[in-house]
Amino acid sequence: MLHLHMRFPEKLKRFKFLHWVYNLSHYKSLLHNREAYKKYHIHKPLVGSISSKDFPDKTSRAWLDLGDSKNLAPSKEAFHQFSANLQNQLLAWSDNGYMILEHFFDDEKTEAINQEIAKLVQKKRLSPTHDNKLMFANKISPLIKHITYEKKLLDILSFILDKEVVPFQTIHFIYGSGQRAHSDSIHMTTYPLGYLIAVWIALEDTNMDNGPLFYYPGSHRLPYLLNQDFNEGSNAFTLGKKDYPDYEDAIEKLLTQQKYEKKIFLAKKGDLLIWHANLAHGGMPIVNPALTRKSMVIHYYAKEVIKYHEISERPSLLGEA
Repeated sequence: MLHLHMRFPEKLKRFKFLHWVYNLSHYKSLLHNREAYKKYHIHKPLVGSISSKDFPDKTSRAWLDLGDSKNLAPSKEAFHQFSANLQNQLLAWSDNGYMILEHFFDDEKTEAINQEIAKLVQKKRLSPTHDNKLMFANKISPLIKHITYEKKLLDILSFILDKEVVPFQTIHFIYGSGQRAHSDSIHMTTYPLGYLIAVWIALEDTNMDNGPLFYYPGSHRLPYLLNQDFNEGSNAFTLGKKDYPDYEDAIEKLLTQQKYEKKIFLAKKGDLLIWHANLAHGGMPIVNPALTRKSMVIHYYAKEVIKYHEISERPSLLGEA
């Protein structure tokens, strides 16, 4: 699939009519929002722009955000089917906004993923973006797609959101991202808020030299930082005047003011990190550029909610190769 950022020069992306044309050419991939628009009384065309200003509230309605998981999680029968370690991490979800599952995937599976990605790159079926991401391998590889539907993983994610989840995208990294702190909800947004969840899989060991992942426990409880909080100038025809670094500045300031503690995830191959839609996270600087940090991210949306991209005001495309 040819993505919007590949098709239009940066300076043109502010013009919404280009987004509408692009959306129209991918109309079938927008049908997932049709019933949700009806449910939440959104009277707009599926191909049109959409953002948080179209909705009446800016808070999460996910069940573990509305109460304490220590009390809520054990009330579900499915909770008692999980291992003791997983139960403990579910109990702490409302406080932490993340969980770590060690050696969730064995070496055989992680190596199969690495070999598949290397093959796709070699055959030029996957090419790195400007920031060295390999996007949407799940759309072209049956193996990667199968990983995104791993039942034991879906069971955990569906429990956390109390809704069936559907994979939206995969991102593969050969090297560390070096990305500043951010929340995924600015990129992949839902209405109601709180119905995105992310999974990061270590495909090799990480250390302080190859740019490990970092995150801020509890930061998911911060108010969602949306366009109205850092951007200005958006109207019916153009996006706001601010750029993504302005968003990064805003969230960094918020984390500093609230004195959240940064944690670094020194993962072992096969380890898995699950995080909340609003958890602030990023990638540490790469100390040794010769070192790889192979990893795979999967973003999942809950079904039955509106799915879109706040920063670009575009509805999400689902179900298209």
